[in-house]
Amino acid sequence: MFADKLPFDLVHNALRAAAEGTRLRILALLTEAELTVSDLTEILRQSQPRISRHLKLLSEAGLIERHREGAWAFFRVTDRGGGAGMVRLLSEYLDPEDPTLARDRERLAAVRQARAKAAQDYFSAHAAEWDRIRKLHAADAAVEAAIVDALKEWPFRSLLDLGTGTGRMLELFGPSIERGLGVDLSPAMLNLARARLDRAGLRHCSVRQGDIYHLALPRESFDVIIIHQVLHFLEDGARAVREAARLLEPGGRLLVVDFAPHDLEFLREEHAHRRLGFAPEIVSQWLAAAGLDVTMQRNIAPEPGSEGKIAVSLWLARDPRAASAGRREVA
Repeated sequence: MFADKLPFDLVHNALRAAAEGTRLRILALLTEAELTVSDLTEILRQSQPRISRHLKLLSEAGLIERHREGAWAFFRVTDRGGGAGMVRLLSEYLDPEDPTLARDRERLAAVRQARAKAAQDYFSAHAAEWDRIRKLHAADAAVEAAIVDALKEWPFRSLLDLGTGTGRMLELFGPSIERGLGVDLSPAMLNLARARLDRAGLRHCSVRQGDIYHLALPRESFDVIIIHQVLHFLEDGARAVREAARLLEPGGRLLVVDFAPHDLEFLREEHAHRRLGFAPEIVSQWLAAAGLDVTMQRNIAPEPGSEGKIAVSLWLARDPRAASAGRREVA
């Protein structure tokens, strides 16, 4: 039960916004999934202008958030502040077996199924290309084990995955965190990530389109940030590291995972790799210049006898400011 005391105006505006049948149904749906206006019109069988009007009122009341991706806009319930508490409170009192809500969830399942099929079609079309690159470097299982090991020192509540791709890092850590966000520039990759998160049932994790150099996120908002196999695509990796460091809470950790130096020039020519890996000191210098303390650096070599030719490197850095009392309690 939500126990924090909230200002009268916030409660009044939230209740007034939710006190209409369609808007309450929208809130119930958005606690299940991140949806577009088109998704909601299909589920609720109402016109787009009417749905847009309801979404505007819910947004103005601080109950939902809107994130644009090109011509599309995605909506989800807010996960911060008093609005998040009001949504949780209302959700607790709604009977999931109510016929109206049950019918909405059936239609939501159909929307999710269509989304998953579109993502799978895209993945199938590019699977051979991805598999070819995957075979060139250290095994994914070994890399993921090293990522988990690097962050095991203490639990964390919030995770930001920059260049989230298929959302694998959110899936990996989602069960143990309270809030996860993935950011990527590619709408196609975000569709893959949404389908993955839907399958995993990770309602507290979401993805959005964004520029890794200019993230529209508040300063000091995440315990852990991961930049996984992203820097080699960028013109200015140091700038991306600085932007990530801005978003770390005091005592927070930034984990960078990328290729060690290699000479496979075709990756630059055919797959838009800007950099052919990074020497350990390069990324360490970027992290230090961003005001972080580098606490670990290691390389993972391809397994002997495999087709792998590229080692994968990990760098872990920490914000040197004292962690909050809340973080110490979690630890």
